[in-house]
Amino acid sequence: MSLSMLKSNPVFTNFTSKDRDNWGAAVLNLKHRLHEDPLFSEDALADLIDRSPQSNYDLVTMGAQTGRRFWREGEKGSLKGHEIIHAIATGRFWINLRRVMDVDERYNTLLNTIFAEIEERVPSLGKTFKHNMGVLISSPNAQVYYHCDIPGQSLWQIKGTKRVYIYPTTEKFLPQEAMEGIIIGETEEEIAYDPAFDNEASVVDLEPGEMLTWPLNGPHKVMNHDCLNVSVTTEHWTPAIRNSYAVHFANGMLRRKFGLNNLAHQTDGLGVYPKLALAAALKAMKANKSLTNKRMIDFRVDPSAPDGFVDIEAYDRAA
Repeated sequence: MSLSMLKSNPVFTNFTSKDRDNWGAAVLNLKHRLHEDPLFSEDALADLIDRSPQSNYDLVTMGAQTGRRFWREGEKGSLKGHEIIHAIATGRFWINLRRVMDVDERYNTLLNTIFAEIEERVPSLGKTFKHNMGVLISSPNAQVYYHCDIPGQSLWQIKGTKRVYIYPTTEKFLPQEAMEGIIIGETEEEIAYDPAFDNEASVVDLEPGEMLTWPLNGPHKVMNHDCLNVSVTTEHWTPAIRNSYAVHFANGMLRRKFGLNNLAHQTDGLGVYPKLALAAALKAMKANKSLTNKRMIDFRVDPSAPDGFVDIEAYDRAA
């Protein structure tokens, strides 16, 4: 992307030199134009739902904000996109449309535009790769539990308002052993949470036209306000993120398979290369075992039901 294009039609509308210097090192709340893009109108999103195969979406219902931590997965059945959005607006669940750039080339073009601009604005980031874009449509008062993500992550608000809590990446909030467990597949993205953590969180009420990005693996949780929410998530990798992933993977396997402790998380210099090689070898061995957790589907969207869905006989999503 040329500097002239950045000036005439930028994705970001308030990007400063301070934001450039703090990218990846601090929580940034920036302004954007995605909420004005026709790709995120209700008609466009309904069409995207209609075109997304089950392999490209997750339908999830969650527990009450003050209740037990759990979620269930469901299916959209024969309903159309507008019906799904209506059920979400009046129910208690969300749909996560994954890898939308694989479903519609227009989202791929937008995704490439976003990262071309980010790379232009943040030269220290270097060349990014493995870009991903998802669209999350979620019910009023829905929540996403305390968790962390593996790649670089940004959250772009399109419709509604949500409160986002972002926590430090210190051992207190993100124990190294827990991070290793996520990366080697022992657990999903969830990590142990203490309500007292909120006292040290950065808290943002994210409005349409705002986005958040934060330090790599930063733990966070999300609570919708009492309104339908539409958000976009983007992910990226860099050589530094790849190195961090590989070191966590190698350390996790060394800790669990060989009982080693006091493992360093060095991600640059000569010391990282043995762990990069070890991680590649161990990951290949682990993949050959073909171990996967069952993910059961046990509800179907129903706009006439009180919570927007009805129970069905459970079946394995992978079956």
